[in-house]
Amino acid sequence: MAEKIKMTVPLVEMDGDEMTRIIWKMIKDILLTPYIDLKTEYYDLGLANREKTKDQVTVDAANANKKYGVSVKCATITPNAQRVKEYNLTEMWKSPNGTIRAILDGTVFRLPIIVNNVEPFVRTWKKPITIARHAYGDIYKAAEMKVEEKGKCELVFTTENGEEKRELIHNFSAPGIVMGMHNLNKSIESFARSCFSYALDVKQDLWFSCKDTISKKYDHTFKDIFQDMYDNEYKAKFEEAGIRYVYTLIDAAVANIIKIDGGIIWACKNYDGDVMSDMVAAAFGSIAMMSSVLVSPDGNYEYEAAHGTVQDQYYMHLEGKETSVNPIATIYAWTGALRKRGELDGNDELMKFADKLERATLDTFEDGVITGDLARLAQGKIRIVNTTEILDEINSRLVKMM
Repeated sequence: MAEKIKMTVPLVEMDGDEMTRIIWKMIKDILLTPYIDLKTEYYDLGLANREKTKDQVTVDAANANKKYGVSVKCATITPNAQRVKEYNLTEMWKSPNGTIRAILDGTVFRLPIIVNNVEPFVRTWKKPITIARHAYGDIYKAAEMKVEEKGKCELVFTTENGEEKRELIHNFSAPGIVMGMHNLNKSIESFARSCFSYALDVKQDLWFSCKDTISKKYDHTFKDIFQDMYDNEYKAKFEEAGIRYVYTLIDAAVANIIKIDGGIIWACKNYDGDVMSDMVAAAFGSIAMMSSVLVSPDGNYEYEAAHGTVQDQYYMHLEGKETSVNPIATIYAWTGALRKRGELDGNDELMKFADKLERATLDTFEDGVITGDLARLAQGKIRIVNTTEILDEINSRLVKMM
């Protein structure tokens, strides 16, 4: 085999949980380290290590991303009550993605990975739909409280001078729950600018959707910032490029998105983007078929798979049963990060390797060698293989390209 491709600057590598953690190592062993002298600064974001470090490892990983400019992240568990018990946690740690996004800010762009022999569930969709997801605030940075007795809950803002503004949330006559969310105009402006710039780069219409008719201050602020920026900075550029900016209510966007042929950018608030990216990915074939990159305003990039830790397959693995896990999104997280690292460092070999690995991956699936999640959608003759076999099949094609 030829000499391994050199790297001069490391990637920040964030390991994860459950089945994706197992696939993560397999991808490195089978598809990366035989070809690349892989340099990474490693952070273990597995739930056990987050518990051990009191989640400091997540903050350290995000700051390392700021230092080196590029990171690649495995899927991680966001614990709920059941996970707290399962992993014997001292605290219900927050979403690692939420923590990282809060530190890096920016916008998450999620794009379906199209395989030619997989027919989308939505028959009108012919071109990919990109989800642009705001990466700060909302429920991911929310404060929550259980109300156990009668009483009054208020939203209170205290200025530096000690002056208070108050809004009644609810007079509780029985137990309930409350949540306080926030966002920042500066972050919303960064989000809007990223979306407008990306739309101009790819020459595609941009939709933005929220619920300003109900949320007349919170969501309306998003709408106003987008509209003001469009009118003052981007309208003429959009008209020159022959593309449109459209604001629509989130429910109207959901109803209309299935009637178009695709080829647009759909900008969503943080949680809306989380949900809609899974919907779009599943409709194009599988939630394992969605690439994701967080782009910060100061030029940092974090690549990850836009799906969870594949818990059901992990439990099958623990029982010694055969698994058939789709690795495409995780492979694309690595190729995206390697390509960006090569671009920043002027390393053409690294960029070409990323291109070849993606081509080998698509060729494998388009040759009819697929994982179980695509069995119902794949056209033509297919052969369903297990988790190890799919990586070996990809590697057999990569070897020929190299």
